Amino acid sequence: MVRKEGEIMATYILGAVLLAALFFAVRGMVRHFGGGGACCGGGGSIEGGPKKKLYHDVIGEKVLHIEGMHCDNCKNAVERMLNGIDGAVAEVDLGKNIAVLKMERMISDEELHAVLDKTEYKLARAELREA
Repeated sequence: MVRKEGEIMATYILGAVLLAALFFAVRGMVRHFGGGGACCGGGGSIEGGPKKKLYHDVIGEKVLHIEGMHCDNCKNAVERMLNGIDGAVAEVDLGKNIAVLKMERMISDEELHAVLDKTEYKLARAELREA
């Protein structure tokens, strides 16, 4: 079977488009996991805000195992989201991929999922520690 010249040209163009898409996908992945991706601020930095304080007795702590954090910007973003929960203050340990959440009131795992599941971060599990 003899291919027409137009078919051969279309094959080359399609191949070039696929190679370009592959190049940009790999480049984005390398940047992302190297600390320069969109979640990581693209080279900028997301500053951690002032430390949140609790004004009532801490009734318990939850150790949150969080997937998807790669850099200090991810850490600061997760900390800021968790600190947005009323009656809780969080401290994230990036090396262990955990956040320790101190609570003035009991905070359900569903509430934690509601905060994190809207993002690229995933709550793998939560362990309750009594105060």
